[in-house]
Formats: sequence, C-alpha cells, structure tokens
Amino acid sequence: MPASSPHIAVIGSTNIDFVAHVERFAQPGETLHVHASTTGLGGKGANQAIAVARLGQDVALAGWTGTDMLATMARTTLQQAGVDTHCLMEDPAADTGRAFITINHAGENQILVDGGANMAHGAEACPLLSPVLDHATLVMMQMEMCHALVLAMARTARERGIPVMLDPAPVPARGLPAELYPLADIITPNERETRDLTGIEPTDETTALQAAQILHARGTRTAIIKLGHRGVVYSAPDAQGFVSPFRVRAIDTVAAGDCFNAGLASALARGAAIGEAVRFAAACGALATTRPGAAQAAPTMDEVADLLDRQPPA
Repeated sequence: MPASSPHIAVIGSTNIDFVAHVERFAQPGETLHVHASTTGLGGKGANQAIAVARLGQDVALAGWTGTDMLATMARTTLQQAGVDTHCLMEDPAADTGRAFITINHAGENQILVDGGANMAHGAEACPLLSPVLDHATLVMMQMEMCHALVLAMARTARERGIPVMLDPAPVPARGLPAELYPLADIITPNERETRDLTGIEPTDETTALQAAQILHARGTRTAIIKLGHRGVVYSAPDAQGFVSPFRVRAIDTVAAGDCFNAGLASALARGAAIGEAVRFAAACGALATTRPGAAQAAPTMDEVADLLDRQPPA
C-alpha cells in the first residue's frame, strides 16, 4: 500500500549514477584518466525524493526499476533514506536506468543517461502509479519518463485537485507537450531549459520575467527560473521577485536543481509564501553544490536553516 498519510508524491526516474571526476572534459577521440570515481543512486525522481526526505517531509516515489542488482541497490538506498517505495515498480524485461556523469574541476558536469525501465512504460501504465497520489499534498514530476505517461499522471493529479510541480528536464527535442503547461501549477526551468522552452536566454531578472510571461501564456500559473550563480527569479499570480544567490564553494553541481525543487516543494507543503519558499529552495540547491554526488548531496533541514541564518536577505 502507498503512503496513507499526507505526503509529497514524486513521479519520476530512478537510476544508478557512475560518476567520474576529471580536471577537464575530454575532447573527441581523447582518453583521460579520472582522479576519482563513485557509484550511487541518481535519477531526477529518486534524487528529489531523497532530498525531500532529508528535509523531514513524508515522501513517496513512483516509477520503475529493473530486477537487476542495480535495482536492489536503488531500492535499499531509497528506503534507508525514508522514502516510501511501494509505488516503485519492477520491470523484469528492462534494466534499471543508468547515468554516466563526468565532472570537471569547476564542478560543471556532462551527463549521458540510459533510461532503461524508466522509459519503458507509456500512458497505459498510469493506473499502476496513480496510488502514489492517494493523500498527496503536492506532486513533483520531471521528463525522464515517457512523455505520454508524464502527461497522463499530470491529468490525474489535476482531476484530484493536487498541485503539480514540473521540472522540465531534460527538455524534449520538440519541447514540452502543449497540453502539459496548463496542468503544471509550477514550472522550474534553469537557464538552458528556459531558453529551449521560450527562445529567451535569461541572463537577469528582466529577461527571466520575459520568459516567464511566455510560460504563463501557455497556461502555467507560476514560473520559477533558476539562473545558477546569478540567483532565482519567480513569477506567480500574486507575486514576482528575485532571490540573490547564496555564497558557497561549489564543487559539484549535479544535484543542485533536484535539491532546489525538493526545497521548494518542502517549503510550499509547510505553507510558506512563494518568495520565502524560493529562498529556502535556493539555499538547498546551493548546499548541494558543496558536496559530491547526486542523492547523497541533499542537505538536511538543520544545514539549510544554518545557511539561511548566516546569509540573511540583502
């Protein structure tokens, strides 16, 4: 049975990440030695679920793994972190998703993903995952699953009156389905994703708000545009604003976006106003860049509170 008490539902991918740390990215045809490598849980769904759990919120994850050794590793890690996995299905005909990540000395990353079981199921599988919505107060979704299934689950959440937060990553080559925008109460693209979705390169508050207006026109109520080291811009029906970046020493940006979204969902679930929630989310994302890895980089509530206290709003 899925979680029977109020919780945040995450519908998304579960991968195992193979991470290599290098001085610089390789050129075509070039072989480089890595100076460190790790293997751990990843996938935007799993990352966001664990990040929510680290913040003390009840959370349930719905999606797929295979039945291989990587699936056992993923499920065990999720359960140990406090994530409800009753709606994390096993597909005996597909492998657990894998991601191959290279990180350079500046903390920038390049990622290749083999979706495996994550991508093996379409809209017809919606009834298998929909129990995760029972008692859910908010739904977090991403685009590392079949797009028809994402759309079907978003429709189901809307029918039940559950707010949907959409992380549009990775942006499909043809863009998001037009029907998905009005089903997403909140959309959280970063700079590249904003450009791919709207054609506007968001370099500051003005250009970010211009892009947000395009997203609003397509039906999304709240647009939150992450500008990396330049901060965050938000545009909601009742508020617009800018959140300055937190000053941290970044070593690995892999999990920043996922931890940002987890912080945003956690704050909104606690009843925070949009500006307060975005600042809390920005602190979560900043802290995630200060440590290596994906799911394991997620901060705790105490760590976020400490950063918020040490760097109050200007």
